[in-house]
Amino acid sequence: MKSVKLGASIVAMAAVAATAGYARDNIQTAGSSTVLPYATIVAEAFGENFSFKTPVVESGGSGAGRKKLCEGVGENTIDIANSSSRITQKDLDLCASNGVTEIMEVRFGYDGIVFASDIAGPSYAFTPLDWFNALGAQVVRDGALVANTNKTWVEVNPALADKPILAFIPGTKHGTREVFDTKVIEAGCKEAGAYDLHFAASAGADEAAKKSDAAKACMTLRTDGVAVDIDGDYTETLSRIAANRDAIGVFGLSFYQNNTDKLQVATINGVVPTVETVAAGDYPVSRPLYFYVKKAHLGVIPGLQEYIDFFVSDDMAGPEGPLAAYGLVPDPELAATQAAVAAGTVMGPLQ
Repeated sequence: MKSVKLGASIVAMAAVAATAGYARDNIQTAGSSTVLPYATIVAEAFGENFSFKTPVVESGGSGAGRKKLCEGVGENTIDIANSSSRITQKDLDLCASNGVTEIMEVRFGYDGIVFASDIAGPSYAFTPLDWFNALGAQVVRDGALVANTNKTWVEVNPALADKPILAFIPGTKHGTREVFDTKVIEAGCKEAGAYDLHFAASAGADEAAKKSDAAKACMTLRTDGVAVDIDGDYTETLSRIAANRDAIGVFGLSFYQNNTDKLQVATINGVVPTVETVAAGDYPVSRPLYFYVKKAHLGVIPGLQEYIDFFVSDDMAGPEGPLAAYGLVPDPELAATQAAVAAGTVMGPLQ
């Protein structure tokens, strides 16, 4: 990585930083494959510019990272969980049961979820309805729910290419999958009228239960091989497309932008995914990016406070920083995030 030019405030912070004698003297983070490259950029710059060791950054998926964060407090547990989806009440309950009672939620920017295919293949203009009709386990035919037997994209939508449906999508432990399920599959299910049919067929005891049943039914995907879960990171999805050139993969916007020599991107509802369309709110499939900090480790793990301050600094996460250069959509409320991180503000109940 190229050396990062730091502002005066960060240089001063690095100058006064000093390590102490702790059993573990490096920061440990894990989680989202979408956040992975950003966290790696920050970790490498931190190691180059501070007297602390370079933090260890591992992937594994947003859900897996949050689960590791919640394993307990102490040097044998991680300090930070990187996440491309927001922490859940289930996560918070697990944390509380293991003594992790104070968590800092840090939103550091935004990213889009894109649908990309081999650069030499046909171009695609999708809608959420197309994706539901391609991958949903049940679709609507003549007003009724039936098993999905669509084999090609042209069967889904006559305007699409006459190519076999094969989609490489993030596995269920990834935060990207959560957003894909809700903003694409469930949205398409509602547009198709399938949600209402699932709601009517639900045996739930009340409206809330029926809504939950309908949403779960909408997000139930085919199991006949057209939707393939990828449990690894985006590099695995890219290699699958290289071996299956008719396939379409689900990626983070920043990963696509760094692989435009291999991939072409589809529009969603007529909008091309770019940093500008995500920032403007025009591109419909976008999400905030987070990391979650175990506050009990501040002041215990050397450099942890300095690292999180550095991560959200203008030098790193601002519009002119290296994270934006890689593809991050900067957070317009970054200053408020910086103040909250400096104050050690912990998150309250989920809203």
